[in-house]
Parts: sequence; structure tokens; C-alpha cells
Amino acid sequence: QSDGVFCRRVEVDYASHSAQVDPILASLSASLADVMGQPVSVPMVSTVTGARVEGPELNASYWCQNLREPVRLDRALEALQAEGHGVFVEVSAHPVLAMPLTEACVETAGVVVGSLRRDEGALATLHRTLGVLHTQGHPVDWGVVHGERSAAIAALPTYAFQRQRYWLEAKPSADVASAGLSSAAYPLLGAATPLADSDGFLFTGRLSVSEHRWLADHTVFDTVLVPGTGLLELVLAAGRTVGCTTVSDLMLAAPLVLPERGAVRVQLHVEAPDGQGHRTVALYSRAEDAPEDGPWTAHATGMLSSPEDEASPSADPRLQAWPPAGGEPLDLTDLYPRLAEQGLGYGPAFQGLTEAFRVGSAVYGRVVLPASVSETSGEYSIHPALLDAALHTLAAVGLASVDTPAGEVMLPFAWSDVTLHARGAAELRVCLEVSEATATGE
Repeated sequence: QSDGVFCRRVEVDYASHSAQVDPILASLSASLADVMGQPVSVPMVSTVTGARVEGPELNASYWCQNLREPVRLDRALEALQAEGHGVFVEVSAHPVLAMPLTEACVETAGVVVGSLRRDEGALATLHRTLGVLHTQGHPVDWGVVHGERSAAIAALPTYAFQRQRYWLEAKPSADVASAGLSSAAYPLLGAATPLADSDGFLFTGRLSVSEHRWLADHTVFDTVLVPGTGLLELVLAAGRTVGCTTVSDLMLAAPLVLPERGAVRVQLHVEAPDGQGHRTVALYSRAEDAPEDGPWTAHATGMLSSPEDEASPSADPRLQAWPPAGGEPLDLTDLYPRLAEQGLGYGPAFQGLTEAFRVGSAVYGRVVLPASVSETSGEYSIHPALLDAALHTLAAVGLASVDTPAGEVMLPFAWSDVTLHARGAAELRVCLEVSEATATGE
């Protein structure tokens, strides 16, 4: 009771008692007709009309109408979304409308948060809500939030967040013998079988980013590709099985794209040897969920051989001393971010180039297979991520982007006279002779 006026809060079912309530509301509206709203300092959208209100129209008549009619939060939300708003904060003691607002914002990808929560009304809860907005990419004036208190901003590390897996990777296993095949005993190929009508071989396998996680670290314009070194590795492994030591030539015709989900089947055909002992090879793939009568994509063709005059391996004197004498160190700090800007995404498994030096026309590099994949290096002839990183020495001296048009990148697509003298390496020393023609982009 104040100034002789008795106020009482009454809750009634308006639909059932409208005849009794309407006269009361009309009398109330008339009694408060002289009470006028002031211009609002914060823009407001009415849940009665769904339109903006300036303040003076928020009189007794408006609020009596608000009491009579349903709260049309949907109208207000549609009006705000039409104006381009996508962040909604429910300022209340507990978020009641956050859930229906979130459901209504699914198609527009809006962000809805509360402010406080029941039994969690401390300032920390409000700060946590502001943190949610910040991590969603919406600016927060932290100077206003913290006021006179000093708040140091912690700088994030410049490298991508990495983690180490502590559980064992499940290796794919299949009883290929029951299908009349022999195991290829190789990570990227599942089975091998000699052809009955010739001295040829057929190798088959299944590739996916779920079974070979390191492949997901090689992307070109955000698309996962099996690196050219991976296709070379497949041919080297097949050559070892049929007794060939050298990939005389290998030409890549089309990239081998891996889907985000699912897998691709691969077939590697090794023909019978010709009169000189050379074997033709061809690599094909097809999506695992493709129809059985669907076409296969040809990715590479080449030739395997075993040269009679093949030189025995010997240590290259240029690579025995490390670092190389007189070498000028090359700055590799922004190498991989710079390649990412060009469209070449190298994840942790492929960021193996750790040192690079230049001595005259030669470029030297040291490549180390990251620990996340080095444990399996012995299963490969030479791990594709390791050999691919050896080629990054070209990028270290700027030769991987010479005269490359925007939207294009340079990838290895042709190989010749490749002979592997040692298997299972986890570290390489690289020497590239850069000719004058190469240095000018020719």
C-alpha cells in the first residue's frame, strides 16, 4: 500500500475470465493514461507487434494489450534476424528462452547464450558466457569487462595445437587367403596374386583417412590427396615383390582424392616382363561405394626394371659432414604457413623439413619423420611423408612457386630412375643441385 493505493498481484486464466478481466484492464489503462514512456536508450523490439518501439508508445494501453495477447517472441526474433542480427543474449537470472531461441536459429546459424544461471549467479558465470561469445568469433570489450583491474592477454602459440595419441592404432586385418589371394604384407596394399595367363601380378588395396591417418595431413586446396610420393611408394613396393629394383619412369595422370568418409579401392597392375626384363605398371582407383560395374580412374603408368649396371650404394661425400661446410642457413620459420596460403596444406606428419642450407648452386636439407608416424617407417620402402618432405627443400629456396599462376600449385607428377638402397628410414639428408635454368623458372 502506497499513497492510499493498494496493489495486489493476481494471476488468472485470461481466456476463461476475459469478461471479468477486461473491465479491470480498461479501468487500469484509463487510470494510468497520464503515465508516458520515455525514449529508450537501448533499441527495443516489441513481442506484441514484432516492430521496433521508440519508448513513448510504451504507455498503459500498450502494457494492457501486452497482458491480453500472447507473447510473440517469434515475431521479435524474425524482425531482428531480418536486420542481420545473429547473436542473442538472454539477460535473466536463469536461461528460460535460450533453448527455443537456439532451435529457431538453427537454419541461420545464430548464437544464443544466457547470462546467469540458477544457483550460479556469480560474476564468473557472466565471464564464462562472454568467453563463449569470444570463442564463437564475436568481439568482447575485455577492457570494460575487467574495469580497473589489470588483465593480461595470453598470446597463443604460433604453431597448430598438437596432441599425442597414447592408444594403439588398430591395424587392418583380413583373411585374404580364404579368397585365394596372398597377403601383400604392406600397409597400403592388402593382397597380391599372380595372374594365371601370364607372369603378371595384380595388387589390390583400400585407402582411407581413417585407416591411414597421416594421409589426412596432405591437402591441396582443402582436398585430401594421396601424395605423388605415395603413388611412387606403391610402385616401389610392387617392384620389390616381383624382383624389380628400379622405377625407370612413372607418370601421374590424375590425382588420387580421398573422401572425408569412406574409402577408395586401388588396383596396381604389373605386366609380365618384356625381352629386356622391363615390366609395365598401371595404377587405378574407384570409390568403395561405387557400383561394381562403375569405371575405374587411371592415376599412373610407368615401367619397372632391374638395371644390370646398377651401381652399388655408397655414401655421398657431400652429405657425410653436417651441417655442410660453408652452408648458409635458410629461414624455415614461415615455410609451411606460406605453403598453406598457396593451397598446399601440410599437417604435422608432412612437416619434416627441419634444416636447410645453401652452398653455391646446391641446396641441402635435413628431413626427420615426426614421431607420430616414425614408428611405422619400417613397414614402408620409404615413408611417403618423409620423401615428400625432402621435396620441400625446393620451397625453402622459393623454387616451388616460380612462375606459378594464382590458384595453382606445383606437385610432383613424373619420376625417373628411382632406386631405393635402404628401407625403413626415419631421417634423410638431401642434396639438390639447382641449375641456372631451374633457378630462373625454366
